[in-house]
Amino acid sequence: QLGPVWLGWTGMVSLATGILALNIIGLNMLAQVGWSVPEFIRQLFWLALEPPSPEYGLRMPPLNEGGWYIIASFFLLISVMSWWARTYLLAMEHKMGKHVFWAFGSAIWLFLVLGLFRPVLMGSWSEAVPYGIFPHLDWTTAFSIRYGNLYYNPFHALSIVFLYGSVLLFAMHGATILAVTRYGGDRELEQIVDRGTATERAALFWRWTM
Repeated sequence: QLGPVWLGWTGMVSLATGILALNIIGLNMLAQVGWSVPEFIRQLFWLALEPPSPEYGLRMPPLNEGGWYIIASFFLLISVMSWWARTYLLAMEHKMGKHVFWAFGSAIWLFLVLGLFRPVLMGSWSEAVPYGIFPHLDWTTAFSIRYGNLYYNPFHALSIVFLYGSVLLFAMHGATILAVTRYGGDRELEQIVDRGTATERAALFWRWTM
């Protein structure tokens, strides 16, 4: 239990390993600027914990040559997968559908492909994404140049459309229900076939707006 949030054993494992991974990444960045906190803050966007060099392949490199990256990645993987398991267990406990579990799983799939599956299949941890704000964006740009412009990829375009489109639709829906809550709009299913209800007001609003 963390305040009002029930963590359970999966949440505790996720929190502990996630904090450990972030500490490893942060302390490595701090070491790069000579343990200077002002410099760490100033250069934060440019600092990174880089993956090992290609010559190490899939072997464990020395700590300062990518070993810390492997260790941080290991703990981060445990953290993410534990939290994913937590969403499933909570859904089971509350007799809910597993929609959040599968939605989170689709995001985790990208994380696994870029950080684990692809480097393993290519035989080198150097293919993994660095941990850093600008460095991971630079990696994405280099990947795009190397394999063809990502913006020309129709699946990339569709993923962006659905990402922003779903956010827009959820925001429109949530804001509409909130706007008619005074008329009982939160009881959508009870009102959906009745006239003069919050649901009808909301429907007419969007009909006139669109």
